[in-house]
Amino acid sequence: MEKVNLAEKFSHFSGQWNPKIVGELNGQLVKLVRFKGPFVWHHHDHEDELFYVLKGSFDMELRDRTVTINEGEFLIVPRGVEHRPNAEEECEVMLFEPATTLNTGNVENEMTLTQLEKI
Repeated sequence: MEKVNLAEKFSHFSGQWNPKIVGELNGQLVKLVRFKGPFVWHHHDHEDELFYVLKGSFDMELRDRTVTINEGEFLIVPRGVEHRPNAEEECEVMLFEPATTLNTGNVENEMTLTQLEKI
């Protein structure tokens, strides 16, 4: 059991749209990710996702509306809901999601990551 310093963990990587695992609990992964610009539209058939903004802000685009998530706020995207994160400026986000969650959900393309690095 060790404490985790998020700033220190973020200092270990600089790429975008490439989540890093920083913790595990009860079948859930705690991930850190940086991103800027739009991701791919997708949904997750079996997993809910929690997006917690540590630095910056981003828009979670949904088919019927857009929700802006600012620093210190989080949003839970329920399973089955099509969504697309989109950040005007680079942001830093912590994700809580089941270990089975594929970053691109029901879509497989060049953004799909099947193996994530643990830092």
